[in-house]
Amino acid sequence: MKTANPFGQNIRPVGEVWVWVSGVGLAIGLFMIGFLLAVILWNGLNFFWPKRVALIELDPVGRTEFRDQKLVAGVIMARLALTPENLSPGNADLIDLAIEDPDYMREMQVYTGNRDVFANRNFAFLNMGDIVGITYPDDMLVLERTEWGNAIVRPQELRLGDGMIIAADDPSFSRQLRTLVNEVRERRATITRIERSQIGRLNARMSRERLEVRYLDSLEDPTPAQQAERASRVERIDEIESLIRPLMEQSALLRGMQREHSLAFTLIDGTERVQPLGDVINFYFPNKKGLFQRIGWFLFKIWEFITDYPREANTEGGIFPALFGTFVMTVLMSLAVTPFGVLAAVYLREYAKQGPLVSAVRISINNLAGVPSIVFGVFGLGFFIHEVGAVIDMVFYPRMVAINTPVFGTGGILWASLTLALMTVPVVIVATEEALAAVPRGVREGSLACGASKWQTIQRLVLPASSPGILTGLILAMARGAGEVAPLLLVGVMALAPSLPVDGMFPFVHLDRKFMHLGFHIYIVALQSPDTEATKPLVFASTLMLILLVIVLNLGAIMIRNHLRRKLTSSAF
Repeated sequence: MKTANPFGQNIRPVGEVWVWVSGVGLAIGLFMIGFLLAVILWNGLNFFWPKRVALIELDPVGRTEFRDQKLVAGVIMARLALTPENLSPGNADLIDLAIEDPDYMREMQVYTGNRDVFANRNFAFLNMGDIVGITYPDDMLVLERTEWGNAIVRPQELRLGDGMIIAADDPSFSRQLRTLVNEVRERRATITRIERSQIGRLNARMSRERLEVRYLDSLEDPTPAQQAERASRVERIDEIESLIRPLMEQSALLRGMQREHSLAFTLIDGTERVQPLGDVINFYFPNKKGLFQRIGWFLFKIWEFITDYPREANTEGGIFPALFGTFVMTVLMSLAVTPFGVLAAVYLREYAKQGPLVSAVRISINNLAGVPSIVFGVFGLGFFIHEVGAVIDMVFYPRMVAINTPVFGTGGILWASLTLALMTVPVVIVATEEALAAVPRGVREGSLACGASKWQTIQRLVLPASSPGILTGLILAMARGAGEVAPLLLVGVMALAPSLPVDGMFPFVHLDRKFMHLGFHIYIVALQSPDTEATKPLVFASTLMLILLVIVLNLGAIMIRNHLRRKLTSSAF
Protein backbone atom coordinates (compact mmCIF):
# COMPACT_ATOMS: atom_id res chain seq x y z
CA MET A 1 0.00 0.00 0.00
CA LYS A 2 1.35 3.38 -0.97
CA THR A 3 0.46 6.76 0.56
CA ALA A 4 0.98 10.30 -0.69
CA ASN A 5 3.12 12.73 1.29
CA PRO A 6 2.74 16.56 1.19
CA PHE A 7 5.39 16.76 -1.52
CA GLY A 8 3.38 14.53 -3.88
CA GLN A 9 5.69 11.51 -3.71
CA ASN A 10 4.45 7.96 -3.16
CA ILE A 11 6.21 6.18 -0.31
CA ARG A 12 5.84 2.75 1.33
CA PRO A 13 5.45 2.74 5.15
CA VAL A 14 8.73 1.70 6.76
CA GLY A 15 8.64 -1.74 8.37
CA GLU A 16 5.12 -2.65 7.22
CA VAL A 17 6.26 -5.85 5.50
CA TRP A 18 8.26 -6.98 8.50
CA VAL A 19 5.29 -6.41 10.78
CA TRP A 20 3.33 -8.91 8.68
CA VAL A 21 6.27 -11.31 8.62
CA SER A 22 6.52 -11.13 12.41
CA GLY A 23 2.79 -11.72 12.73
CA VAL A 24 2.92 -14.76 10.46
CA GLY A 25 5.87 -16.13 12.44
CA LEU A 26 3.98 -15.66 15.70
CA ALA A 27 0.90 -17.34 14.24
CA ILE A 28 2.95 -20.32 13.07
CA GLY A 29 4.61 -20.64 16.47
CA LEU A 30 1.27 -20.49 18.30
CA PHE A 31 -0.20 -23.04 15.89
CA MET A 32 2.69 -25.46 16.49
CA ILE A 33 2.37 -25.11 20.27
CA GLY A 34 -1.39 -25.53 20.11
CA PHE A 35 -1.08 -28.56 17.83
CA LEU A 36 1.46 -30.19 20.17
CA LEU A 37 -0.75 -29.60 23.22
CA ALA A 38 -3.79 -30.87 21.33
CA VAL A 39 -1.97 -34.11 20.40
CA ILE A 40 -0.87 -34.66 24.01
CA LEU A 41 -4.34 -33.81 25.35
CA TRP A 42 -6.15 -36.10 22.92
CA ASN A 43 -3.85 -39.09 23.33
CA GLY A 44 -3.50 -38.55 27.08
CA LEU A 45 -7.25 -38.45 27.75
CA ASN A 46 -7.87 -41.27 25.27
CA PHE A 47 -5.78 -43.50 27.55
CA PHE A 48 -8.53 -43.35 30.20
CA TRP A 49 -11.57 -43.71 27.93
CA PRO A 50 -13.14 -47.24 28.04
CA LYS A 51 -13.03 -48.62 24.51
CA ARG A 52 -15.22 -51.31 23.04
CA VAL A 53 -13.84 -54.78 22.50
CA ALA A 54 -14.23 -56.15 18.99
CA LEU A 55 -14.57 -59.80 18.04
CA ILE A 56 -12.79 -60.16 14.71
CA GLU A 57 -13.49 -63.18 12.48
CA LEU A 58 -10.60 -64.21 10.24
CA ASP A 59 -10.37 -66.14 7.02
CA PRO A 60 -8.95 -69.58 7.98
CA VAL A 61 -6.80 -69.62 4.84
CA GLY A 62 -5.52 -66.06 5.25
CA ARG A 63 -1.96 -64.86 5.45
CA THR A 64 -2.09 -63.38 8.96
CA GLU A 65 0.14 -64.59 11.78
CA PHE A 66 -3.07 -65.84 13.46
CA ARG A 67 -3.78 -68.22 10.60
CA ASP A 68 -4.45 -71.01 13.12
CA GLN A 69 -7.25 -68.97 14.72
CA LYS A 70 -10.65 -68.01 13.37
CA LEU A 71 -11.38 -65.36 16.02
CA VAL A 72 -9.34 -62.58 17.62
CA ALA A 73 -10.73 -60.35 20.38
CA GLY A 74 -9.35 -56.95 21.30
CA VAL A 75 -9.55 -53.19 21.02
CA ILE A 76 -9.00 -51.82 17.52
CA MET A 77 -6.25 -49.24 17.91
CA ALA A 78 -5.34 -48.20 14.36
CA ARG A 79 -5.43 -49.12 10.70
CA LEU A 80 -2.00 -48.99 9.09
CA ALA A 81 -0.74 -49.04 5.51
CA LEU A 82 1.83 -51.73 4.70
CA THR A 83 4.93 -50.85 2.74
CA PRO A 84 7.80 -53.04 1.54
CA GLU A 85 9.96 -51.49 4.29
CA ASN A 86 7.80 -52.65 7.21
CA LEU A 87 6.82 -56.04 5.82
CA SER A 88 8.38 -58.98 7.59
CA PRO A 89 10.39 -61.38 5.38
CA GLY A 90 7.76 -64.08 5.74
CA ASN A 91 5.02 -61.83 4.37
CA ALA A 92 6.82 -60.42 1.33
CA ASP A 93 4.38 -62.29 -0.92
CA LEU A 94 1.64 -59.87 0.20
CA ILE A 95 2.89 -57.48 -2.49
CA ASP A 96 1.67 -59.96 -5.12
CA LEU A 97 -1.68 -60.35 -3.35
CA ALA A 98 -2.10 -56.58 -3.22
CA ILE A 99 -2.41 -56.55 -7.01
CA GLU A 100 -5.60 -58.62 -6.73
CA ASP A 101 -6.91 -57.24 -3.41
CA PRO A 102 -5.72 -53.84 -2.09
CA ASP A 103 -6.89 -54.77 1.44
CA TYR A 104 -3.86 -57.01 1.76
CA MET A 105 -1.69 -53.91 1.90
CA ARG A 106 -3.54 -52.55 4.92
CA GLU A 107 -3.08 -53.72 8.48
CA MET A 108 -5.20 -53.45 11.62
CA GLN A 109 -3.52 -53.00 15.00
CA VAL A 110 -5.51 -54.74 17.74
CA TYR A 111 -4.83 -54.61 21.48
CA THR A 112 -5.42 -58.21 22.55
CA GLY A 113 -4.16 -58.07 26.16
CA ASN A 114 -3.68 -61.54 27.62
CA ARG A 115 0.08 -61.07 27.70
CA ASP A 116 0.49 -64.34 29.58
CA VAL A 117 -1.09 -66.17 26.63
CA PHE A 118 0.34 -64.39 23.58
CA ALA A 119 4.05 -64.79 24.38
CA ASN A 120 4.31 -61.52 26.37
CA ARG A 121 2.76 -59.48 23.53
CA ASN A 122 -0.09 -57.01 23.83
CA PHE A 123 -0.89 -56.41 20.17
CA ALA A 124 -1.86 -58.35 17.07
CA PHE A 125 -1.42 -57.02 13.54
CA LEU A 126 -4.07 -58.39 11.17
CA ASN A 127 -4.15 -58.03 7.41
CA MET A 128 -7.39 -56.36 6.40
CA GLY A 129 -7.81 -58.84 3.58
CA ASP A 130 -8.03 -61.70 6.08
CA ILE A 131 -10.87 -60.13 8.10
CA VAL A 132 -14.28 -61.62 7.40
CA GLY A 133 -16.37 -59.71 9.95
CA ILE A 134 -16.26 -57.57 13.13
CA THR A 135 -18.82 -57.72 15.95
CA TYR A 136 -19.05 -56.30 19.47
CA PRO A 137 -20.67 -58.93 21.74
CA ASP A 138 -21.94 -57.84 25.14
CA ASP A 139 -20.36 -60.72 27.05
CA MET A 140 -16.77 -59.59 26.51
CA LEU A 141 -15.10 -58.89 29.86
CA VAL A 142 -11.95 -56.87 30.55
CA LEU A 143 -10.04 -57.82 33.70
CA GLU A 144 -7.43 -55.44 35.13
CA ARG A 145 -4.88 -57.65 36.90
CA THR A 146 -1.94 -57.11 39.20
CA GLU A 147 0.26 -59.11 36.81
CA TRP A 148 0.39 -59.68 33.05
CA GLY A 149 -1.71 -56.63 32.27
CA ASN A 150 -5.34 -56.77 31.16
CA ALA A 151 -7.17 -59.93 30.19
CA ILE A 152 -9.92 -59.89 27.55
CA VAL A 153 -12.09 -62.95 28.13
CA ARG A 154 -15.57 -64.44 28.21
CA PRO A 155 -16.68 -65.21 31.80
CA GLN A 156 -18.10 -68.62 32.57
CA GLU A 157 -18.71 -68.84 36.30
CA LEU A 158 -17.82 -67.33 39.65
CA ARG A 159 -16.42 -69.86 42.13
CA LEU A 160 -16.87 -68.86 45.76
CA GLY A 161 -14.80 -70.09 48.66
CA ASP A 162 -17.72 -72.06 50.19
CA GLY A 163 -18.13 -74.13 47.03
CA MET A 164 -20.99 -72.08 45.62
CA ILE A 165 -20.91 -71.42 41.87
CA ILE A 166 -22.61 -68.52 40.09
CA ALA A 167 -22.87 -68.91 36.32
CA ALA A 168 -22.19 -66.00 34.01
CA ASP A 169 -25.77 -66.05 32.71
CA ASP A 170 -27.14 -65.64 36.25
CA PRO A 171 -28.75 -62.17 36.68
CA SER A 172 -26.79 -61.67 39.92
CA PHE A 173 -23.40 -62.52 38.36
CA SER A 174 -22.20 -58.95 37.72
CA ARG A 175 -23.44 -57.74 41.09
CA GLN A 176 -21.75 -60.57 42.98
CA LEU A 177 -18.53 -60.14 41.03
CA ARG A 178 -18.50 -56.40 41.77
CA THR A 179 -19.07 -57.04 45.49
CA LEU A 180 -16.24 -59.56 45.69
CA VAL A 181 -13.83 -57.39 43.68
CA ASN A 182 -14.58 -54.44 45.99
CA GLU A 183 -13.87 -56.64 49.00
CA VAL A 184 -10.60 -57.72 47.40
CA ARG A 185 -9.66 -54.09 46.73
CA GLU A 186 -10.33 -53.10 50.35
CA ARG A 187 -8.35 -56.08 51.59
CA ARG A 188 -5.47 -55.20 49.26
CA ALA A 189 -5.51 -51.62 50.60
CA THR A 190 -5.34 -53.03 54.14
CA ILE A 191 -2.38 -55.23 53.19
CA THR A 192 -0.63 -52.23 51.63
CA ARG A 193 -1.24 -50.15 54.74
CA ILE A 194 0.14 -52.88 56.99
CA GLU A 195 3.19 -53.63 54.87
CA ARG A 196 4.04 -50.13 53.66
CA SER A 197 3.11 -48.02 56.68
CA GLN A 198 3.27 -50.13 59.83
CA ILE A 199 5.89 -52.71 58.85
CA GLY A 200 7.73 -50.08 56.79
CA ARG A 201 8.17 -47.80 59.78
CA LEU A 202 9.35 -50.66 61.97
CA ASN A 203 11.76 -51.80 59.26
CA ALA A 204 13.18 -48.27 59.03
CA ARG A 205 13.81 -48.25 62.78
CA MET A 206 15.32 -51.71 62.65
CA SER A 207 17.59 -50.71 59.73
CA ARG A 208 18.96 -47.81 61.75
CA GLU A 209 19.61 -50.07 64.73
CA ARG A 210 21.31 -52.66 62.53
CA LEU A 211 23.58 -50.01 61.03
CA GLU A 212 24.60 -48.94 64.52
CA VAL A 213 25.28 -52.57 65.47
CA ARG A 214 27.27 -52.98 62.30
CA TYR A 215 29.39 -49.97 63.25
CA LEU A 216 29.97 -51.29 66.77
CA ASP A 217 30.95 -54.69 65.37
CA SER A 218 33.53 -53.00 63.13
CA LEU A 219 35.45 -51.64 66.15
CA GLU A 220 38.60 -53.58 66.89
CA ASP A 221 38.71 -52.86 70.61
CA PRO A 222 35.26 -51.67 71.82
CA THR A 223 34.99 -50.08 75.24
CA PRO A 224 32.60 -51.45 77.89
CA ALA A 225 30.20 -48.59 77.11
CA GLN A 226 30.21 -49.53 73.44
CA GLN A 227 29.65 -53.20 74.30
CA ALA A 228 26.70 -52.21 76.48
CA GLU A 229 25.35 -50.03 73.69
CA ARG A 230 25.59 -52.94 71.27
CA ALA A 231 23.69 -55.23 73.64
CA SER A 232 21.01 -52.55 74.09
CA ARG A 233 20.60 -52.10 70.34
CA VAL A 234 20.38 -55.86 69.79
CA GLU A 235 17.57 -55.94 72.34
CA ARG A 236 15.80 -53.16 70.46
CA ILE A 237 16.12 -55.13 67.23
CA ASP A 238 14.56 -58.15 68.93
CA GLU A 239 11.73 -55.97 70.24
CA ILE A 240 11.09 -54.54 66.78
CA GLU A 241 11.10 -58.03 65.26
CA SER A 242 8.57 -59.11 67.86
CA LEU A 243 6.36 -56.21 66.76
CA ILE A 244 6.79 -57.05 63.09
CA ARG A 245 5.99 -60.75 63.47
CA PRO A 246 2.23 -60.40 64.23
CA LEU A 247 1.89 -57.84 61.45
CA MET A 248 3.48 -60.25 59.01
CA GLU A 249 1.13 -62.98 60.15
CA GLN A 250 -1.84 -60.67 59.72
CA SER A 251 -0.65 -59.76 56.23
CA ALA A 252 -0.15 -63.43 55.31
CA LEU A 253 -3.67 -64.22 56.58
CA LEU A 254 -5.17 -61.46 54.45
CA ARG A 255 -3.20 -62.63 51.42
CA GLY A 256 -4.57 -66.11 51.93
CA MET A 257 -8.09 -64.71 51.99
CA GLN A 258 -7.37 -63.10 48.62
CA ARG A 259 -7.23 -66.58 47.05
CA GLU A 260 -10.61 -67.80 48.34
CA HIS A 261 -12.73 -66.77 45.36
CA SER A 262 -11.93 -67.16 41.69
CA LEU A 263 -13.35 -66.46 38.26
CA ALA A 264 -13.48 -69.10 35.56
CA PHE A 265 -13.43 -67.85 31.99
CA THR A 266 -12.58 -68.89 28.48
CA LEU A 267 -10.31 -67.25 25.97
CA ILE A 268 -11.50 -66.61 22.45
CA ASP A 269 -9.92 -69.84 21.24
CA GLY A 270 -11.93 -71.80 23.83
CA THR A 271 -9.13 -72.36 26.34
CA GLU A 272 -10.47 -72.44 29.90
CA ARG A 273 -8.64 -70.64 32.68
CA VAL A 274 -9.22 -69.74 36.32
CA GLN A 275 -8.20 -66.36 37.76
CA PRO A 276 -8.08 -65.81 41.55
CA LEU A 277 -9.97 -62.64 42.40
CA GLY A 278 -7.09 -61.58 44.61
CA ASP A 279 -5.16 -60.79 41.41
CA VAL A 280 -8.02 -58.76 39.92
CA ILE A 281 -7.87 -55.01 40.42
CA ASN A 282 -11.03 -54.12 38.52
CA PHE A 283 -13.28 -55.29 35.70
CA TYR A 284 -15.87 -53.96 33.30
CA PHE A 285 -18.01 -55.03 30.36
CA PRO A 286 -16.96 -52.41 27.77
CA ASN A 287 -19.63 -53.21 25.19
CA LYS A 288 -22.45 -52.83 27.72
CA LYS A 289 -21.55 -49.35 28.96
CA GLY A 290 -23.62 -46.37 27.92
CA LEU A 291 -22.34 -42.84 27.48
CA PHE A 292 -22.80 -41.72 31.08
CA GLN A 293 -21.31 -44.96 32.39
CA ARG A 294 -18.29 -44.41 30.16
CA ILE A 295 -17.88 -40.84 31.43
CA GLY A 296 -18.05 -42.06 35.04
CA TRP A 297 -15.48 -44.76 34.34
CA PHE A 298 -13.31 -42.19 32.53
CA LEU A 299 -13.25 -39.86 35.56
CA PHE A 300 -12.64 -42.76 37.94
CA LYS A 301 -9.62 -43.96 35.93
CA ILE A 302 -8.11 -40.46 35.91
CA TRP A 303 -8.39 -40.28 39.70
CA GLU A 304 -7.00 -43.78 40.08
CA PHE A 305 -4.10 -42.94 37.79
CA ILE A 306 -3.19 -39.89 39.88
CA THR A 307 -3.49 -41.58 43.30
CA ASP A 308 -2.27 -45.13 42.62
CA TYR A 309 1.25 -46.56 42.77
CA PRO A 310 2.96 -48.03 39.67
CA ARG A 311 3.00 -51.75 38.94
CA GLU A 312 4.70 -54.13 36.53
CA ALA A 313 7.97 -52.15 36.22
CA ASN A 314 6.06 -48.84 35.85
CA THR A 315 4.11 -50.10 32.82
CA GLU A 316 0.84 -50.42 34.76
CA GLY A 317 -0.87 -48.61 37.61
CA GLY A 318 -0.61 -44.96 38.59
CA ILE A 319 1.98 -42.22 38.94
CA PHE A 320 1.44 -40.86 42.46
CA PRO A 321 5.06 -41.28 43.70
CA ALA A 322 6.42 -39.63 40.54
CA LEU A 323 3.85 -36.83 40.68
CA PHE A 324 4.48 -36.20 44.37
CA GLY A 325 8.25 -36.35 43.96
CA THR A 326 8.14 -33.84 41.11
CA PHE A 327 6.00 -31.48 43.19
CA VAL A 328 8.26 -31.67 46.26
CA MET A 329 11.42 -31.22 44.18
CA THR A 330 9.97 -28.19 42.39
CA VAL A 331 8.93 -26.57 45.68
CA LEU A 332 12.38 -27.16 47.20
CA MET A 333 14.02 -25.81 44.06
CA SER A 334 11.87 -22.67 44.22
CA LEU A 335 12.69 -22.14 47.88
CA ALA A 336 16.40 -22.41 47.07
CA VAL A 337 16.59 -20.41 43.84
CA THR A 338 14.50 -17.40 44.92
CA PRO A 339 16.67 -15.98 47.75
CA PHE A 340 19.96 -16.58 45.91
CA GLY A 341 18.69 -15.12 42.65
CA VAL A 342 17.14 -12.07 44.32
CA LEU A 343 20.20 -11.33 46.47
CA ALA A 344 22.51 -11.60 43.46
CA ALA A 345 20.28 -9.29 41.41
CA VAL A 346 19.99 -6.76 44.24
CA TYR A 347 23.75 -6.61 44.59
CA LEU A 348 24.36 -6.25 40.86
CA ARG A 349 21.70 -3.57 40.41
CA GLU A 350 21.80 -1.61 43.67
CA TYR A 351 25.25 -2.02 45.21
CA ALA A 352 27.85 -3.07 42.64
CA LYS A 353 29.77 -0.29 40.91
CA GLN A 354 28.90 -0.49 37.24
CA GLY A 355 31.92 -1.21 35.12
CA PRO A 356 33.71 -3.86 33.05
CA LEU A 357 33.74 -6.38 35.89
CA VAL A 358 29.97 -6.19 36.51
CA SER A 359 29.34 -6.32 32.76
CA ALA A 360 31.47 -9.47 32.55
CA VAL A 361 29.46 -11.00 35.42
CA ARG A 362 26.19 -10.24 33.62
CA ILE A 363 27.50 -11.77 30.41
CA SER A 364 28.57 -14.87 32.35
CA ILE A 365 25.11 -15.15 33.92
CA ASN A 366 23.45 -14.92 30.52
CA ASN A 367 25.83 -17.53 29.12
CA LEU A 368 25.18 -19.76 32.13
CA ALA A 369 21.54 -19.99 31.07
CA GLY A 370 22.66 -21.67 27.84
CA VAL A 371 24.85 -24.37 29.41
CA PRO A 372 23.49 -27.91 28.73
CA SER A 373 21.58 -29.24 31.71
CA ILE A 374 23.67 -32.43 31.96
CA VAL A 375 26.67 -30.25 32.81
CA PHE A 376 24.81 -29.02 35.88
CA GLY A 377 24.13 -32.65 36.76
CA VAL A 378 27.84 -33.44 36.63
CA PHE A 379 28.56 -30.38 38.78
CA GLY A 380 25.90 -31.43 41.29
CA LEU A 381 27.41 -34.91 41.48
CA GLY A 382 30.91 -33.60 41.99
CA PHE A 383 30.24 -30.64 44.27
CA PHE A 384 27.01 -31.27 46.18
CA ILE A 385 27.30 -35.05 46.61
CA HIS A 386 31.01 -35.82 46.66
CA GLU A 387 32.08 -32.64 48.45
CA VAL A 388 29.27 -31.06 50.48
CA GLY A 389 27.47 -34.33 51.17
CA ALA A 390 30.68 -36.06 52.19
CA VAL A 391 31.49 -33.23 54.64
CA ILE A 392 28.00 -33.40 56.14
CA ASP A 393 28.37 -37.15 56.65
CA MET A 394 31.78 -36.78 58.28
CA VAL A 395 30.47 -34.11 60.67
CA PHE A 396 27.01 -35.43 61.54
CA TYR A 397 27.14 -39.13 60.60
CA PRO A 398 30.68 -40.36 61.36
CA ARG A 399 29.45 -43.85 62.17
CA MET A 400 27.83 -44.21 58.76
CA VAL A 401 31.07 -43.08 57.14
CA ALA A 402 32.98 -45.71 59.10
CA ILE A 403 30.86 -48.50 57.61
CA ASN A 404 30.75 -46.98 54.10
CA THR A 405 27.03 -46.17 54.25
CA PRO A 406 26.64 -42.54 53.12
CA VAL A 407 23.58 -40.55 54.12
CA PHE A 408 23.98 -37.23 52.32
CA GLY A 409 27.05 -38.38 50.40
CA THR A 410 24.84 -39.99 47.80
CA GLY A 411 22.01 -38.85 45.54
CA GLY A 412 18.90 -37.40 47.14
CA ILE A 413 16.08 -34.95 46.61
CA LEU A 414 18.01 -32.15 48.35
CA TRP A 415 20.91 -32.31 45.91
CA ALA A 416 18.54 -32.64 42.95
CA SER A 417 16.68 -29.50 44.05
CA LEU A 418 19.88 -27.52 44.57
CA THR A 419 21.26 -28.65 41.20
CA LEU A 420 18.14 -27.45 39.41
CA ALA A 421 18.18 -24.26 41.47
CA LEU A 422 21.70 -23.59 40.24
CA MET A 423 20.58 -24.28 36.69
CA THR A 424 17.62 -21.87 36.86
CA VAL A 425 19.18 -19.09 38.96
CA PRO A 426 20.21 -17.05 35.84
CA VAL A 427 16.55 -16.76 34.87
CA VAL A 428 15.65 -15.39 38.31
CA ILE A 429 18.61 -12.98 38.34
CA VAL A 430 17.78 -11.50 34.94
CA ALA A 431 14.06 -11.16 35.71
CA THR A 432 14.77 -9.61 39.12
CA GLU A 433 17.24 -7.11 37.68
CA GLU A 434 14.68 -5.99 35.11
CA ALA A 435 12.05 -5.67 37.84
CA LEU A 436 14.38 -3.60 40.03
CA ALA A 437 15.31 -1.36 37.12
CA ALA A 438 11.62 -0.72 36.40
CA VAL A 439 11.00 0.78 39.85
CA PRO A 440 10.93 4.61 39.39
CA ARG A 441 14.04 6.40 40.55
CA GLY A 442 11.88 8.90 42.39
CA VAL A 443 10.80 6.19 44.82
CA ARG A 444 14.40 5.67 45.91
CA GLU A 445 15.21 9.37 46.06
CA GLY A 446 12.09 10.18 48.08
CA SER A 447 12.88 7.46 50.59
CA LEU A 448 16.47 8.56 50.96
CA ALA A 449 15.34 12.19 51.33
CA CYS A 450 13.11 11.19 54.24
CA GLY A 451 16.12 9.75 56.08
CA ALA A 452 15.82 6.05 55.26
CA SER A 453 18.98 4.07 54.68
CA LYS A 454 19.69 2.40 51.36
CA TRP A 455 18.87 -1.07 52.71
CA GLN A 456 15.63 0.20 54.27
CA THR A 457 14.68 1.69 50.92
CA ILE A 458 15.40 -1.56 49.10
CA GLN A 459 13.71 -3.73 51.73
CA ARG A 460 10.52 -1.72 52.24
CA LEU A 461 9.97 -0.04 48.89
CA VAL A 462 12.02 -1.40 46.00
CA LEU A 463 11.62 -5.14 46.64
CA PRO A 464 7.85 -4.99 47.33
CA ALA A 465 7.33 -2.89 44.21
CA SER A 466 9.38 -5.31 42.10
CA SER A 467 7.92 -8.49 43.61
CA PRO A 468 5.56 -9.16 40.65
CA GLY A 469 8.57 -9.16 38.31
CA ILE A 470 10.50 -11.40 40.70
CA LEU A 471 7.60 -13.86 40.67
CA THR A 472 7.67 -13.79 36.89
CA GLY A 473 11.26 -15.02 37.01
CA LEU A 474 10.28 -17.69 39.51
CA ILE A 475 7.49 -18.86 37.20
CA LEU A 476 9.93 -19.21 34.33
CA ALA A 477 12.37 -21.06 36.59
CA MET A 478 9.70 -23.51 37.76
CA ALA A 479 8.53 -24.13 34.21
CA ARG A 480 12.06 -25.08 33.15
CA GLY A 481 13.16 -26.95 36.27
CA ALA A 482 10.06 -29.11 36.69
CA GLY A 483 10.57 -30.86 33.36
CA GLU A 484 14.33 -31.37 33.44
CA VAL A 485 15.53 -34.97 33.50
CA ALA A 486 19.18 -35.10 32.39
CA PRO A 487 20.76 -33.61 35.57
CA LEU A 488 18.51 -35.70 37.80
CA LEU A 489 20.01 -38.91 36.43
CA LEU A 490 23.18 -38.15 38.41
CA VAL A 491 21.84 -36.61 41.62
CA GLY A 492 19.11 -38.80 43.04
CA VAL A 493 16.23 -39.79 40.76
CA MET A 494 15.10 -43.44 40.65
CA ALA A 495 12.83 -45.46 38.41
CA LEU A 496 11.01 -46.87 41.45
CA ALA A 497 11.68 -45.31 44.87
CA PRO A 498 10.79 -47.44 47.92
CA SER A 499 9.43 -44.49 49.93
CA LEU A 500 8.30 -40.89 49.53
CA PRO A 501 10.52 -37.93 50.43
CA VAL A 502 7.75 -36.60 52.70
CA ASP A 503 5.76 -38.97 54.93
CA GLY A 504 4.50 -39.45 58.48
CA MET A 505 7.83 -40.67 59.89
CA PHE A 506 9.99 -38.26 61.90
CA PRO A 507 11.48 -35.87 60.74
CA PHE A 508 8.68 -36.03 58.11
CA VAL A 509 10.78 -34.36 55.36
CA HIS A 510 13.61 -36.70 54.33
CA LEU A 511 16.00 -34.65 52.21
CA ASP A 512 18.44 -37.54 51.85
CA ARG A 513 16.00 -39.89 50.14
CA LYS A 514 15.97 -40.71 46.47
CA PHE A 515 12.74 -39.94 44.67
CA MET A 516 10.71 -40.51 41.53
CA HIS A 517 10.22 -37.82 38.89
CA LEU A 518 7.56 -37.62 36.20
CA GLY A 519 10.05 -36.71 33.48
CA PHE A 520 12.27 -39.67 34.30
CA HIS A 521 9.18 -41.88 34.60
CA ILE A 522 8.20 -40.88 31.06
CA TYR A 523 11.71 -41.66 29.83
CA ILE A 524 11.70 -45.11 31.46
CA VAL A 525 8.25 -46.02 30.18
CA ALA A 526 8.90 -44.73 26.67
CA LEU A 527 12.37 -46.15 26.05
CA GLN A 528 13.15 -48.83 28.64
CA SER A 529 9.89 -50.78 28.59
CA PRO A 530 9.94 -54.27 27.04
CA ASP A 531 6.90 -53.34 24.93
CA THR A 532 7.13 -49.67 23.95
CA GLU A 533 4.08 -49.93 21.68
CA ALA A 534 1.89 -50.97 24.61
CA THR A 535 3.19 -48.21 26.89
CA LYS A 536 2.78 -45.41 24.33
CA PRO A 537 -0.67 -44.38 25.70
CA LEU A 538 0.82 -44.34 29.21
CA VAL A 539 3.56 -42.01 27.97
CA PHE A 540 1.00 -39.52 26.67
CA ALA A 541 -1.02 -39.74 29.89
CA SER A 542 2.07 -39.14 32.05
CA THR A 543 3.16 -36.25 29.81
CA LEU A 544 -0.27 -34.69 30.17
CA MET A 545 -0.04 -34.92 33.96
CA LEU A 546 3.42 -33.32 33.93
CA ILE A 547 2.12 -30.41 31.87
CA LEU A 548 -0.88 -30.02 34.19
CA LEU A 549 1.40 -30.06 37.25
CA VAL A 550 3.56 -27.28 35.76
CA ILE A 551 0.42 -25.31 34.89
CA VAL A 552 -0.94 -25.67 38.44
CA LEU A 553 2.34 -24.53 39.99
CA ASN A 554 2.56 -21.60 37.60
CA LEU A 555 -1.07 -20.63 38.20
CA GLY A 556 -0.36 -20.50 41.94
CA ALA A 557 2.55 -18.13 41.38
CA ILE A 558 0.54 -16.08 38.86
CA MET A 559 -2.30 -15.64 41.35
CA ILE A 560 0.15 -14.39 43.98
CA ARG A 561 1.72 -12.05 41.44
CA ASN A 562 -1.63 -10.62 40.40
CA HIS A 563 -2.56 -10.09 44.04
CA LEU A 564 0.65 -8.15 44.58
CA ARG A 565 0.03 -6.06 41.47
CA ARG A 566 -3.38 -5.02 42.74
CA LYS A 567 -1.97 -4.32 46.19
CA LEU A 568 1.03 -2.32 45.04
CA THR A 569 -0.60 0.40 42.99
CA SER A 570 2.67 2.27 42.80
CA SER A 571 4.38 -0.65 41.01
CA ALA A 572 5.35 -0.20 37.42
CA PHE A 573 3.98 -3.66 36.71
